[in-house]
Amino acid sequence: MTPMSDATTTDLYEVTMAMSYLREGMTGPATFSLFVRNLPPERGFLVAAGLESALDYLAGFHVGPEDVDAFASALHRPPGDLEPLLGLTFTGQVRAVPEGRIVFAGEPLLEVTAPLPQAQLVESYVLNRLSHQTAIASKAARCVLAAAGHPVVDFSLRRTHGPQAGFQAARLGAMAGFAGTSNVAAAAAEGIPAVGTMAHSFVEAFASEEEAFRAFARCHPGPVTLLVDTYDTEEGVRVAARVLRDLDCGPGSAVRLDSGDLGDLAVRARSILDDGGLPDVRIVASGGLDEYAVDDLVHSGAPIDTYAVGTRVGVSADAPYLDSAYKLVEFAGRPVMKLSSAKVTAPGRKQVFRRPGCADEIALADEQPPDDGVPLLETVMRNGRRTGRRPTLDECRERLAADLGELPSAAHRIRAPVAPRATTSERLSALTARVRQGTEDRMAAASARQAPERAPSGSHRSVPR
Repeated sequence: MTPMSDATTTDLYEVTMAMSYLREGMTGPATFSLFVRNLPPERGFLVAAGLESALDYLAGFHVGPEDVDAFASALHRPPGDLEPLLGLTFTGQVRAVPEGRIVFAGEPLLEVTAPLPQAQLVESYVLNRLSHQTAIASKAARCVLAAAGHPVVDFSLRRTHGPQAGFQAARLGAMAGFAGTSNVAAAAAEGIPAVGTMAHSFVEAFASEEEAFRAFARCHPGPVTLLVDTYDTEEGVRVAARVLRDLDCGPGSAVRLDSGDLGDLAVRARSILDDGGLPDVRIVASGGLDEYAVDDLVHSGAPIDTYAVGTRVGVSADAPYLDSAYKLVEFAGRPVMKLSSAKVTAPGRKQVFRRPGCADEIALADEQPPDDGVPLLETVMRNGRRTGRRPTLDECRERLAADLGELPSAAHRIRAPVAPRATTSERLSALTARVRQGTEDRMAAASARQAPERAPSGSHRSVPR
């Protein structure tokens, strides 16, 4: 049996709307804009991510017979009713901010222009990809900032929300500047250095720490990292120092601290290692770390060489979701907007122009950039096909490093950052006002036509008997 495709990874109302559009002949070009309404607390910026996997999805989008059967089953209707969706592919255009660039609230990360049923049906998948990965990439970038030049590695796989999320956490960490990942699949697929040590269970399986450390070092010649806090951390460091010295594998090797007061234990461990003639043995810290803990340890002067971050980063624990939206801004050449309270959208296709210092301006797509501004959104897909090659992780990392260099220092702060706010061009502001007024006028006219006949205030009608 042929499995369903990713076309079914969508919300049911996308299917019902697409069917209705097709029935009504509403297949004109529609533009949807994907953006984040407001940044989460403690975020001075976001890192655009998820575009590449979204483009893979769009390029392969095809509604097959099995997908139609799934839609019909969900709607409790015969498959024949869903026949108009059969064979549907994505033939549209995508303009987007490349992965690794910094973005702010209200700025479109991506705009899809395609026949209305297509652009609607892909909403859920595209929004999921960009929202999740942008949240994780932003968290990872903050860890790199907090580490202040110390290597950061990814240990998140075991507690991310599924293996696919773990893979993305590893990739996005590398994009943000992580030095490696424990995730073997991600390391192999993305060319990321694989890193790892041992678990407490390995130490517990042997009669003593020393026996465990010697066995591990015998099996893995060259630099090793020994986990020293299974029983008594200071004694574990002493045992590790003795083993490393005896086996002459000190340079490049490390001890890992995974619990307790990491700052204090790092000081004690450094002293033991130095006194044992092992100044080149590094200290790796792990155990519930994120950018806040790393920032505290760095500012305390703790002699930690490498920070291994896991759960809190892999799930972006303090900001696990983004207030993201995918909204219709133009249909059949007509700019449209939403007027819902606290969720008003701006009409029309857009561009973001970046000026020095990340002083961004949101404008209409056909506006010319200011003399000191560059456009952020690029055409990455046309007629349902990519317009260029997939960027490398190194290229994405370089983009991010360049943008971080332009970012105001207040936005860099780990605690109480201040995010820049984009301004709006005069033309976009004028269009927004015009579309709002036109929409309100049409609503008022429709309401007047449909208002029931009302009796004048205070009047009494006779009741037939």
